[in-house]
Amino acid sequence: MSKEILAVVEIMANEKGVDEEIIFDAIETALATATRRNNDDEIDVRVSIDRHTGDYETFRRWEVIEDDVAIEDNVGWYIREMDAVDEDPNIEVGQYIEEPMESIEFGRIGAQTAKQVIIQKVREAERKKVVEVYEKRVGEVLTGQVKRIDRGDVILDMGENVDAVIMRNQLVGRENFRIGDRVRGYLQEVSFRPRGPQLFMSRSCNEMLIELFKIEVPEIADDLIDIMSAARDVGFRAKIAVRANDSRLDPIGACVGMRGGRVQAVTNELAGERIDIILWDPNDAQFVINAMAPAEVTSIMVDEDRHTMDLAVDDEQLSQAIGKNGQNIRLASELTSWELNVMTQSDMAEKHKSESKGQIDIFVDALDIDEDFAEVLVAEGFTSVEEVAYVPAAEMLEIDGFDEDLVAELKQRAKDALLTQAIAAEEKTAMAEPAEDLLALEGMTDDMAKQLAGNGIVTQEDLAELGTDELLEFVEMDEAAAGELILKARAPWFE
Repeated sequence: MSKEILAVVEIMANEKGVDEEIIFDAIETALATATRRNNDDEIDVRVSIDRHTGDYETFRRWEVIEDDVAIEDNVGWYIREMDAVDEDPNIEVGQYIEEPMESIEFGRIGAQTAKQVIIQKVREAERKKVVEVYEKRVGEVLTGQVKRIDRGDVILDMGENVDAVIMRNQLVGRENFRIGDRVRGYLQEVSFRPRGPQLFMSRSCNEMLIELFKIEVPEIADDLIDIMSAARDVGFRAKIAVRANDSRLDPIGACVGMRGGRVQAVTNELAGERIDIILWDPNDAQFVINAMAPAEVTSIMVDEDRHTMDLAVDDEQLSQAIGKNGQNIRLASELTSWELNVMTQSDMAEKHKSESKGQIDIFVDALDIDEDFAEVLVAEGFTSVEEVAYVPAAEMLEIDGFDEDLVAELKQRAKDALLTQAIAAEEKTAMAEPAEDLLALEGMTDDMAKQLAGNGIVTQEDLAELGTDELLEFVEMDEAAAGELILKARAPWFE
């Protein structure tokens, strides 16, 4: 029997291409299963095969459980700790007490049982092997043959009994495939499913576009050109931003290719999706101007705090700058990661005038100066009282007509205005009373509620938006209790 076991292991391992240890485990499981069935499943069994000789031993075993645990099923599988320590004083809950028992012959275990267990183990091993192989290829563009189409999802045969799926929402909109067509897709995920490993691929993601350019443009694969970002209106239009790592190289020309051959190959693969190749620039404003092509930007206003840019174009170019259904401005915004607002030059001037008027009024009121003086500050780029108070005096002295006395006076007035605002805000906060829903919150005390209200946390919703660390800055309490209190405040979010 021992030689027979070794022969089965060798044959199965060679045929299926799996590790011999997996076959040994399968045979041990089959022997143990057959032994349990011979005993009406009233005992638990472990079988151990010697990997060198093929000899095997069988052990009946009992799992050690706590003394107060109720046993409802498989009573003969368990032993209580107080009884187990009589056998082994060092035994712990979760370990096993074992004793040898008579082994059944390998030839008598039931061919069907052994076959089923071995096949199952081998299949599991094969599936894990496939997962290991394809997990290393996540992020690549792979090719498969259309096996079937299931409610719009395309199932690809990748070879060696491996299937991949491109979900309907991951296809390029107007694509129609037939059985047998060869299709390329970007491997996004490898998932282990009961029926086998499943590969999930996409043709609509930005990475698909980037990887296709890497395939078509050798300079990208060789790191001579970098693709910095990409944006797609799938099936219609896309933009990619590129830069050259060698000043002698034209990144746009390299991506377009001779007579447009390279970019056309990508367009054909993506069902005619038009692709704009944009020159990336480290200057955000210039990058946005490039991204707005083919529209020409005449002026630009940057708001770094809000991470927005206002773009002005000639009246006749406004529709081109926006694009059909907002396509051009949307893609440019996604490509550059800036929120972009496009308008005509006249609209830009009107907006600038309106915003300047608001800033002028603030300076007039806070600094007690006339409008002409305030206009000078706005024209020099000052947007807040804080800037006037804390910008280095040397910078303000560069303004025509400003001397040291005038700068010192302006800065002092700005600091006085800020102090007045801060005192008013503190008084308003000190007078704040906690709302009823904050007082009624389980675990909240009147003192805690008043402390929170004094720091601007007036309602239950205000508390819900805090993090644990933030709450502990306002009140003294245990970290776990603070976390629990915040969760109670957030309870309405989940109802």
